[in-house]
Amino acid sequence: MKRKSYPTAVEPGPATAPSRRGAILLVFFATLLWSTNGFFAKSPWFHDWSGLSIACWRAAFASLILLPLVRRPVWSLKLLPVALIFAAMNYFFLTAMQRGSAANAIWLQHTAPFWIVLFGSLWLGESAGWRDLLVLGFQMIGVVLILVVELQGTAVAGVVFGLLAGLTYALVQLSLRWMRDQDPAWLVAVNHVVTALVLLPFVARFGQRPEGIQWLLLAIFGMLQMGLPYLLFARGLQTLSTHEAAGIVLLEPVLVPFWVYLAWSQTDHYVSPGWSTFVGGSFILLGLLMRCWSLKLETHNKPRSTAQDNDARCEAEQRDQK
Repeated sequence: MKRKSYPTAVEPGPATAPSRRGAILLVFFATLLWSTNGFFAKSPWFHDWSGLSIACWRAAFASLILLPLVRRPVWSLKLLPVALIFAAMNYFFLTAMQRGSAANAIWLQHTAPFWIVLFGSLWLGESAGWRDLLVLGFQMIGVVLILVVELQGTAVAGVVFGLLAGLTYALVQLSLRWMRDQDPAWLVAVNHVVTALVLLPFVARFGQRPEGIQWLLLAIFGMLQMGLPYLLFARGLQTLSTHEAAGIVLLEPVLVPFWVYLAWSQTDHYVSPGWSTFVGGSFILLGLLMRCWSLKLETHNKPRSTAQDNDARCEAEQRDQK
């Protein structure tokens, strides 16, 4: 008698990585959502709030949208340093905002592409081609131009914390790429839960508690500006290299003053950006356009090379038949 065979259970593997074009769109939409940071942080309802309080409540509400989306929670010791780096990034960035201006903190944080190219090759073995370096070069020129003008007369402590924010921001992006086999929702949820827990004792003692409409705004802030974009970004990093994603994310600080102007330009607390922001932002946008042009060339050449391979294969088969 033949023994019946039963199908064995298969452990769920990592989700299928998105296509290259799909990954670029994921990172682009994540950048758009991140850029609404100023819309919430500069609103009149949070004018007297500390950055520490906003970050804690934002991370807590982000966790609420991320935890129900987790499908494959797998505990790993790698999660601990990744989550602590994420919490450190929030601390350094918010301290830079408290010790200096918010604009300077944002631009200093976006010195991250320099560290990404450096550590990406040493840590992840990601090599940047000449097109990648050219694109990042134009974008970093824009960042440096803005910083040279904006940092005049700025306290040294604010600059140091801003640079540390840029370093840890790069490590966050590299760690998301490093753990790309994990469920993105699980990975990002752990980062936000740990951040909320780390900041909670300080907020409970020195921070503010939401009241009235602030609850709703913080919920939208955490879910749409923090939780969802990090999920999209982690998903995009399953396909894109970190330096490619970093080049797209540099669009964020260019868009931040645009949203702030549309929403709060009529308020008393609004401060218009200087000329260096427009000039430096033009370099960053130029780099982004070069990235799109490079992608178009790659997609145009790929079908051609595939067709050439197929023709060569057909010719070889015909020769074999003769």
